[in-house]
Amino acid sequence: MGLIWGIPYLFIKIAVAELTPASLVLLRTAIGAGLLLPVAFARKDLGPLLPHWKWIVAYTFVEVAAPWFFLSDAERRISSSLSGLLIALVPSIGAILAWATGTDDRLDLRRVVGLGLGFLGVAALVGLDVGAGDIGAVGEVALVALGYAVGALIIARKLQGLPLFGVVASSLALTMVVYAPVGVAQLPRSMPSPEVIAAVAMLGVICTALAFLVFFPLVAEVGAARATVITYVNPAVALALGVVFLKEPLTVGIVLGFVLIVLGSVLATRRTAPARPSAALSRSPDLL
Repeated sequence: MGLIWGIPYLFIKIAVAELTPASLVLLRTAIGAGLLLPVAFARKDLGPLLPHWKWIVAYTFVEVAAPWFFLSDAERRISSSLSGLLIALVPSIGAILAWATGTDDRLDLRRVVGLGLGFLGVAALVGLDVGAGDIGAVGEVALVALGYAVGALIIARKLQGLPLFGVVASSLALTMVVYAPVGVAQLPRSMPSPEVIAAVAMLGVICTALAFLVFFPLVAEVGAARATVITYVNPAVALALGVVFLKEPLTVGIVLGFVLIVLGSVLATRRTAPARPSAALSRSPDLL
């Protein structure tokens, strides 16, 4: 999973050289939905979602429809390595959202230090490797990270207990339908290069369909918390692939940012020790 979700940044960078972001999102979701929807139907995973359609739409927007467009648009201006490193902020943003919305985890000193290190890593990346004209692209990737974190929160708080396979398949199908008019209109008049066709195929088959087929059994086996370890591997994969295959520069800012962001994510997302019984009993019932 660390490899599968570390390679999309490379293929997005290749694909947006000839495709618009809307067309790329359309093609990627069409491939993913085409492969996953039949499985979801066979598993009868779509029916239980109907009463929760509003949250399915919300999840689709923050996890797929908006982030995949913003990420594709951003990579037209910034490197795939930088995109992958910025996305590594998702665990830290998720920790902040979980605390702000009433989780039972305490925001202790270690976690605060971790959050500080993570955002210091972003500052190092932006200050040392991002030009003034690329700030907008960095903002787009920041919105992607925020969307991914909110999506995980929706799954945990509003869609818990539903078949996640059905949630993902329906989200891909909804996104495909929404992007179809613009994505089709913006398709290139001539056939894209073999490299772009291969990149789109990899995004749809490997980074979308296969990714979820592998991820859900992983969560079932080791639990959602331990499965997030892949988040610490993704940026290293994205960085290595960008440097090796796209000849992207390995700068001081990227190395420093990588170390700070990953270290900060590890510290910020580690579970705190359980509160002492006396402290727990002193809480009001509506906060438990």
